[in-house]
Amino acid sequence: MSSPIAPPVAAVRGPRTWWLGLSPSWRRALRALFALSVVLVLLVGALLARFLSVENAERADDLALIQAEVKGHATAMLDQLSGCRTNAACVAGVKANAGNQHLHRVGAVKILQLESKTAYSLSGATGKTRVAWTVIGSLPVVQCVDVRRTGNFLQGVHVSLIGLSAPIDNEATCWKLSKHELEEEEDTAAER
Repeated sequence: MSSPIAPPVAAVRGPRTWWLGLSPSWRRALRALFALSVVLVLLVGALLARFLSVENAERADDLALIQAEVKGHATAMLDQLSGCRTNAACVAGVKANAGNQHLHRVGAVKILQLESKTAYSLSGATGKTRVAWTVIGSLPVVQCVDVRRTGNFLQGVHVSLIGLSAPIDNEATCWKLSKHELEEEEDTAAER
């Protein structure tokens, strides 16, 4: 049996042959372009991760506020609300929520739904976040949290909670619906 004969090196085609066929200046240029591409992807990824982590920060802040509320700790609630201590109406609302026996629960708070009008804002924004929460074994509660976002996409966005409403109806929204949203709600109600 005869052994197979290897083809001549010039006949073998592939990426290495292509690479070696390039002039040294082209190879340097392609290496630099590849390195620049890697740096760019890492930079964009880091900026995107920082931007997306703002949503988790707001959720954590909302959860800490609600946890203080279910324990009836007005001072801890005021600590979570930026600038609330200087606003008499805000302080009164916090004390009313902290003293509301229907909001006092025993157990871990679970956020069921969080809808934010300021979510994914590329720059500063102020708006309301609708938070539906419960403690397992009890009925859900819906409240509106006033949120202020400052900063921008490149420098970073920072979240501050600035107010908390009394409980609202479970189907209620925290913001005025647009004409289009009202029409959609009416259509949905008519279909039922």
